[in-house]
Amino acid sequence: MQTFGEDTRHPPILIVHGLYGSGRNWGVIAKRLSDTRRVVTVDMRNHGASGWEATHNYHDLASDLGKVVDKIGGPADVIGHSMGGKGAMMLALDAPEKVRRLLVADIAPVSYSHTQVHLIHAMRSLDLSGINTRSDADAALAAAIPERDVRAFLLQSLDVAGKCWRLNLDVLERDMELIIGFPPVFGRFDGPALFLAGATSDYVQPEHRPIIKRLFPQARQAKIPGAGHWLHAEKPREFEAAARAFLNA
Repeated sequence: MQTFGEDTRHPPILIVHGLYGSGRNWGVIAKRLSDTRRVVTVDMRNHGASGWEATHNYHDLASDLGKVVDKIGGPADVIGHSMGGKGAMMLALDAPEKVRRLLVADIAPVSYSHTQVHLIHAMRSLDLSGINTRSDADAALAAAIPERDVRAFLLQSLDVAGKCWRLNLDVLERDMELIIGFPPVFGRFDGPALFLAGATSDYVQPEHRPIIKRLFPQARQAKIPGAGHWLHAEKPREFEAAARAFLNA
């Protein structure tokens, strides 16, 4: 957990990263938002500096986040992207009293079919004994992962000196169906919610609107022009502006 800013006059902001990410992926936006708010980023279980756990399902992720909210003096305004967005949604549904406002970045409360197991296979196949720099790792991964930005993102979770990944690849692979899925839920979150999508992303579709409105009756939807699934990295200023407008309303 990393904290930015000291202003406690307003509710804290909790930022939750996506699959294979870490809290530091959000450092720039967290620092900028911390000019008027206390902002906390976390590493989810089985990611980054957090502990490796035997399970990786959304009720457990929500429970983890709930403990963080209690620690930082919630209720909190929660921003979650992709897997983190699903975890944030589940927190709002399981423990609505812990969430004041919810911003979900480019994900819906539905099951998807695009497994990310191939990236696990690529990371696991990398012979770390011969890797001495991040550039070495990037070159070695290029054949299996041709997208440079995807390699750069994954390599943020490589401990070069320690010759290991800061990801529990075994559990993430085993629970991949749970990660790309979303469990049946029967509660709802009646607080303000914004579903912010990238205009060129296909993760949030018109057919998702009924379930979004059923679970989050006050939900509004918006898109950032020119942004894909990684909207906060592709259009950081636009994302920041949208987040400020919603969270400070």
